[in-house]
Amino acid sequence: MKHQPNEQGTTRLFKNPILEKLARTHISIPLSIYFAGSAILVYVSLNRGYTNVLETIGIFFIGFVLWTYVEYLAHKHIFHMIPDTKLKEKLQYTFHGVHHEYPRDKSRIAMPPAASLIILTALFFLFKLVIGNYVYTFLPGFIMGYSAYLFVHYMVHAILPPKNILNVLWIHHSIHHYKDDTVAFGVSSPFWDYVMGTLPKKTYKRSKRNSNKKTGPEEHAEFAA
Repeated sequence: MKHQPNEQGTTRLFKNPILEKLARTHISIPLSIYFAGSAILVYVSLNRGYTNVLETIGIFFIGFVLWTYVEYLAHKHIFHMIPDTKLKEKLQYTFHGVHHEYPRDKSRIAMPPAASLIILTALFFLFKLVIGNYVYTFLPGFIMGYSAYLFVHYMVHAILPPKNILNVLWIHHSIHHYKDDTVAFGVSSPFWDYVMGTLPKKTYKRSKRNSNKKTGPEEHAEFAA
């Protein structure tokens, strides 16, 4: 469902003030939890001899890369699910539509810690059933992939685009928000958009006449070659 971006506002998702407060968070809170939790899991793995150093690095990397694919799939198929029922419409708006409607609302960029901890706990036990004690190094890699996604997503919406190679991430995500939300589902990287054929059809870049203008994400999406 297409939502008209409101660059300055916010909105309530829940009438209950406690639920509404729990639905918001500053990005530093979940990132601190994820870094601490990942460090503890890796320490347990090494301390108990579940993996050696080389195995830890390799399995951690696999978890990190797998997250980038999960990020793409979740963004495309869950966050942008077709709202063909009232329930799907409500879920889509709560999970992601509200972010498209209020893209500068920094308190809704990261998943709230309570929801994240529930999901990650479930993933821990699910992965443990599949890969056993390798979960102690695989899940930290997966979590750090998610943390990288959160950090990039927050920076894209919170600060002006940098004048370096990272600028492509700002442009890529801005196209998704302000030009076409059926493409550019990768946030931390456009890699899976390239693989899955969902890169924007046009190459967007800053025009020469605006090269010295300070811009936000919405202006960046307008610069087409």
